[in-house]
Amino acid sequence: MRFSLSRPSGLSVGGPITGPALVLALGLSLAGSAVAGNTDSFDFDTTEDLLTVCSVSADDAAHVPALLACRAFIEATVQYHDAVSDRKQLKRLVCYPKNTTIDDGRKAFVAWGGTNRDNAELMGELPVVGLVRALAAKYPCK
Repeated sequence: MRFSLSRPSGLSVGGPITGPALVLALGLSLAGSAVAGNTDSFDFDTTEDLLTVCSVSADDAAHVPALLACRAFIEATVQYHDAVSDRKQLKRLVCYPKNTTIDDGRKAFVAWGGTNRDNAELMGELPVVGLVRALAAKYPCK
């Protein structure tokens, strides 16, 4: 199954967003004042950076741009995973249920990150690696 914003199966945003590029562009364009007014902390260099962006609280002024950027990162990662594993018949790393949403994925990543926050090795990995680790832990392939 391929990930799609326009159908209810797979990870879906549940809203009228037309594509990951739009969400990412919007999220990153709004990120100029993101994460407590410090643009230096709105990075995607490590898993810890992504966890910081995905964990911005709802009462923070940076919540909306951070949430959009987080969701776009998750969506792009899942789309790439699904496309590569479908086309090349490679083993899937993540096997999420049919109606799983991007927010479900974000919550799984934030929970995994909370459990592993003190692990410098995991937090120092590329964010895509940490995200896939988190999603695979929540949605393992059997």
